[in-house]
Order: sequence, then structure tokens, then C-alpha cells
Amino acid sequence: MDFYMLAGIVMLVAWGGITYTTDAPGWIHLMLTGGVFLIIWRIVVRDTPSGPDQKR
Repeated sequence: MDFYMLAGIVMLVAWGGITYTTDAPGWIHLMLTGGVFLIIWRIVVRDTPSGPDQKR
């Protein structure tokens, strides 16, 4: 697990805690968007090949 995956998970946990315990303002929900984006982005980037091999 890398830093960005961990940051995404922390954002989702913080968002869940804040929205469950308080009357969260709208900008708090950006943490949901950011956390999901980071997790999906890192999964896609990790499994994407770097490109074709250059053979000479």
C-alpha cells in the first residue's frame, strides 16, 4: 500500500466520522470525492503497464 492509497482511506474514514457525528457542511463531502478518486486512481495506475518495450 502506498501513500496515496493510505491518504484516500484516511479521507474516507474521516469523512464517515465527520458526517456521522456532526451536521457536516457541504465542503466536507469533497473528502468523499477526493478519497474515492485517490483509491481508484492508484488501483488503475498500479495495474497499467508502462508502455511498449523498445528493442534495438
